[in-house]
Amino acid sequence: MRQSPETGPMAAGGPGFLALGDNPAFLAVLRDAAQHLLAMHDSAPRVVRYLASMQKWLITQAIIALHFERAGDATRPPLTGTSLVGFFGYHQPFSKNTLIAHLAEMRAYGLLVDVAGGDRRSRPLRLSTGSEELIGQWLEAHLSALDRLDGGCRAACMARDKRLAGIIQPLAARSLAFDPRWVHPPPSVDLFVRTETGSNILHDLICRLPAGPPGPGQPVCLGQVHASEISTRHTLSRGHVQRMFARARTEGLLVWGLAGNRGDLFVSPELVQDYCLWQSLKFEAIARAFDQAQARLEAGTVAALVHAG
Repeated sequence: MRQSPETGPMAAGGPGFLALGDNPAFLAVLRDAAQHLLAMHDSAPRVVRYLASMQKWLITQAIIALHFERAGDATRPPLTGTSLVGFFGYHQPFSKNTLIAHLAEMRAYGLLVDVAGGDRRSRPLRLSTGSEELIGQWLEAHLSALDRLDGGCRAACMARDKRLAGIIQPLAARSLAFDPRWVHPPPSVDLFVRTETGSNILHDLICRLPAGPPGPGQPVCLGQVHASEISTRHTLSRGHVQRMFARARTEGLLVWGLAGNRGDLFVSPELVQDYCLWQSLKFEAIARAFDQAQARLEAGTVAALVHAG
């Protein structure tokens, strides 16, 4: 029997919610979600690269959150350099120049566009239509993955009510941006995600995991993986990928069957487990945000009916 998002085991506070990273089915769902994210990269590499390292992920998600918050409530500040700096408050993990440069680059590539009739001094921005569609696909991939775990219907709900995306994303982004467990991942994961396009490379490796749960404490064989193949797909220099692989090999996270990075590539169980636990924070945040967004819309509907009556 199908369970609703509110009553299934993934419901906030439910018995399985905070143990998502330990759910044996979660790894298979993560692998498929990583494949979906990489497919998005292949179709729109210039856009997805803004989510391909931890720094870029945090700044881009903050920008998207500010856009949706303003779109849903005209009393909220518009998306500007000032509001982006204000998003992070006293934490300020990034310099003002870094944040302004990120905004300017996204605008230059057409991912952000000027608000018609906006203040020329503050230059308010908004997401382009194409960018909104892509973040919708990103959310749909995560909601579908959650539905696979508990038989929920989140993705179908968002497809029926497009307002949900604009509420879910800011709630999840604000939750994760100030969660030190997400911002400072385990060292095995951090080795990848702190570098340019490192998140995509890590997703690429996870995609190659075989079906079925890995043996306890056993390295997992990914088959043959070549730096040239990875570098071509992600538009990176081969040297950049080789240096990342070398660091991971030194830490015991990646091991090749033959000398010279030849033969089959094996990934350590530590990296797989750390990746699952780290990613579970994001999926849990999105699940909570979905529940909150639904409750907010339902409350608004009830209030409108009461007012009309």
